[in-house]
Amino acid sequence: MHARNDSRVVTTKARAAFMAKFEDEVDPNRELPEPERLRRAGMARKAYFARLAWRSSVARSKKKAPAAAESASAQEVERASAHTTS
Repeated sequence: MHARNDSRVVTTKARAAFMAKFEDEVDPNRELPEPERLRRAGMARKAYFARLAWRSSVARSKKKAPAAAESASAQEVERASAHTTS
């Protein structure tokens, strides 16, 4: 489908709904002027993606930590065996 159609056109409704979620979050009763509501919704969107990136970073570091500890312990074993064989 995306090979035959422009992806931006295909996902227009989804992107609008995603942005509406942030507009609802910052101004559920639509009391703010539109430029201010859009500005705040844009900032809420940026905050959402910043939190997502942070959570991803934490998850990656947790995955990496056991491997780093394993590597460090393997190096300690090598050092210890090197001292005993010398």
